Amino acid sequence: MHVTQLFSFPSGDPAEFAELSEEDQAGLAVLDWFWKEKGAFNVLQSQQPQTLAHAVVDSPAGLVGWLAQLFDEDLDDDFVVTNAAIHWLTGTAGSALRLYWENARAEQPKEPTTVPTALAMGEGDFKSIRRFADRDHANIVSWKTLPAPAHGHYTAHTATEALTSDVIAFFRGLG
Repeated sequence: MHVTQLFSFPSGDPAEFAELSEEDQAGLAVLDWFWKEKGAFNVLQSQQPQTLAHAVVDSPAGLVGWLAQLFDEDLDDDFVVTNAAIHWLTGTAGSALRLYWENARAEQPKEPTTVPTALAMGEGDFKSIRRFADRDHANIVSWKTLPAPAHGHYTAHTATEALTSDVIAFFRGLG
């Protein structure tokens, strides 16, 4: 699998934090800030997606407002409008919220994944932490940080060529 983020979190064991690099500690601080300041979307969508679904499928302005809260400020207007239009015109704004509900109830793997895994994370986005990722994924074969303007969820838009090249190289390398 090729991803732009690997969300492997601390287990709660204090030993996992021993000797974390300053860069990894800074990455955890960004994630902590995000959950404290912008994490409401995850709580609502994982607990009551249907409540929100009625609002976002009834109002294009409400849909744009809900989606835009998490868009990077440097994304162009065409991207924002196109993203909202895809949800609106396909009628999938409500069902897209349900992913969070499903994830909150999904059985967690008991063993690390073994499929070949590549990470190409965007600079300036959530930092995947290798120590935690290695615990959860036993076959990480590529680990890269793509330079700006690549940004996590939006890397395919902000750094299309860099991400596409990385995906192609990863799958070619699998043989």
